[in-house]
Amino acid sequence: MTSKPAVSLIQNAGVEVTLELAPATEIAWVEVVQKMESVYADLVQTQVEIEEKNSAFEEAQQFIRSVLYSMTDVLVVCNLRGKIEQVNRALELLIGMPASEFENRPLASIFSDESQVFIHDLPRKLETEALIDYKVSLLSDEGSFIPLAVNCSSRYDASGKVVGVVIVGRPMGDLQRAYQELNSAHENLKQAQMQLVQSEKMASLGRLVAGVAHELNNPISFVFGNMHALQRYGERINRYLSAVDEGMDRSSLKRLRDELKIARIMGDMDSLIDGTLEGAGRVRDIVQDLLCYSTAQQESVCQFDLGDVVITSAEWVTKACRTKPLIDYDMPKIVILLGRKGHVQQILINLIQNAVDVIADQQVPRMSIRCKTTERHAIVSIHDSGPGIPQQALTKLFEPFYTTKPVGKGTGLGLSISYGLAVDMGGELKAENHPAGGAVFSLHLPLRGIDNE
Repeated sequence: MTSKPAVSLIQNAGVEVTLELAPATEIAWVEVVQKMESVYADLVQTQVEIEEKNSAFEEAQQFIRSVLYSMTDVLVVCNLRGKIEQVNRALELLIGMPASEFENRPLASIFSDESQVFIHDLPRKLETEALIDYKVSLLSDEGSFIPLAVNCSSRYDASGKVVGVVIVGRPMGDLQRAYQELNSAHENLKQAQMQLVQSEKMASLGRLVAGVAHELNNPISFVFGNMHALQRYGERINRYLSAVDEGMDRSSLKRLRDELKIARIMGDMDSLIDGTLEGAGRVRDIVQDLLCYSTAQQESVCQFDLGDVVITSAEWVTKACRTKPLIDYDMPKIVILLGRKGHVQQILINLIQNAVDVIADQQVPRMSIRCKTTERHAIVSIHDSGPGIPQQALTKLFEPFYTTKPVGKGTGLGLSISYGLAVDMGGELKAENHPAGGAVFSLHLPLRGIDNE
């Protein structure tokens, strides 16, 4: 006979009480114990997850608090009824009031009277788009006004429903200070740019000294020679006039006139004077071009013939060369532009000088200078007979301090400055390789004056 299973129960008094259970009851009891263990394990796991989520939530809260505390811009969060829900430390310091006193306070109460219309219309305005850089004034705890530039946007809940407004602002004093610093940096940059342009002008002028001297020497020599001739002619005329004053007889005067060649002198006088004036005028023009080119002042806009500037620039550069390149010109008879002549001349001198440097070692250096006009632009193209521009250099050619020349042969500023001057005049400077060989630099200038003038 099989005995029934027994279950021992320990009483408080320490007396053991044994209960006999039927097999079915024992199985049910085991299942209950197992189910309790499973529930307890689930409770432990749930507790661990809750603690982890609570820790993450606390970290998120701490992160948000630290961000709000660190913000230098003012932050105000309010609900749709216009009641303030949260502010940051920047607003506390600006107004002089602790955060606890802002809660449930009307948003309008912290703004000046002039800003009330903006605050009243804020929910309606935010229905269409966010508001950026609106000028309002905060009202400090002492009653003073604090100008503020604010950005406003709607705040949404998890379902996407609008539940409030977020306002972020920066005191205008900070903005004005930042603007002043930016403006000062911009002025310094402009000054540095002007100094670079002037330095490059002087460097170019140093290379052109021989050519410019030759250009000045020709008309000065012409004037000098004419003045010597006029001096000799003056002495003869004075001798003849003195004989007339002394009352020399008619036949003697005729012999003296023939001896001194007075008739020939009178025939040469006009051409000598005209030639002298032409030479002096040429000297004046060269000096004027030099002043126009080398001045550090902002040059005024004037009318000028582009062809004259092209030829003058080429002569200044090439007359200083040991081996003068052959230049093929193809230009209209006259192309009148309205712009800064000195800047155009600086660009052309830089381009022609670069072309001369590239072809200097050739046995027969050559270049061609073409000028044509379109409906809106005059285009000057300078094509050299050199090896062309390396492909990797085409995209960097106009960058400051970039040069393909050997060390000591170039500053890397000529093309960069030329590009900037062309853009300032409303034009463009391009570089490419010619299909037949060599490089081509094209200067595009507006026909109807400087675009940004």
